[in-house]
Amino acid sequence: MSAAAALSPRNELEQRLETLQRDYADLNAAIFEAAQVHRRLCAPSLIHYGPFDIASEVFAVRHLPGDFFTVAETDRGLVFALGDIGGKGLAAGMWVTHLIGLIRTHTAVNSEPHAIAAAVNRDVASLSEVEPLSTMFIGRLDSSTGTLDYCSAGHPSALLLRADARLESLSEGGPVLGVVPSASFACGSVQLRSEDVMLVCSDGILESFDEAEREFGGERLEAEFRRAQGGSAEAVLFSVLGAVQDFAAPRPLTDDMTLVIVRNTTREKM
Repeated sequence: MSAAAALSPRNELEQRLETLQRDYADLNAAIFEAAQVHRRLCAPSLIHYGPFDIASEVFAVRHLPGDFFTVAETDRGLVFALGDIGGKGLAAGMWVTHLIGLIRTHTAVNSEPHAIAAAVNRDVASLSEVEPLSTMFIGRLDSSTGTLDYCSAGHPSALLLRADARLESLSEGGPVLGVVPSASFACGSVQLRSEDVMLVCSDGILESFDEAEREFGGERLEAEFRRAQGGSAEAVLFSVLGAVQDFAAPRPLTDDMTLVIVRNTTREKM
């Protein structure tokens, strides 16, 4: 047997390995590009809207998050939506594009949060066999009056912490998107007054676990929110996120996490 013939199996393995390495590199590049698309579809990490600051962060447990936070300015105020698509990774990340597109399409027609939720719900229900169940908190903020109209579609209740330390739960809305095509959605309305702060999060925050299998949960979230109340929107955001990460360490994330803080920066006149 010639030397060339004896080396051919090794050469073949090396060629296969090179092909796998190229495919892996191509896949990583595609995932990176998809993550950049997700980032561009989502809102900037800090938005100044009249007297309001809106800070947000989205953390993916796998390559692409199934969570998102998007905003759209209308003639009746700033419409924002935090969504959480069932599942994780590439499949959930791909559905983000679809759901954000639906939200923006319906927002252009009617900026009422409950109307947007109902319309998105009908569209998602029509694809119920392929699209995962999703939750959403959608609000419309009027910068001149401080009025927040909102609707929660099966999403964890938002928390509104008043300047005087009273805490309110914002839970008006309806069911998870896609379950009942004809579902109706209620609309809640509150005033975000001077130095009031609102927190909206995905369930990945609440359902983070520590090494003892204890859940971070609502009580810890409220306590950390109160502790951080006096800071800027960004300071509150990173304080709460830091508390969640410290609680769960050294365990890896098990679900995507998204946190949004809305603060009225107007100070009360003495």
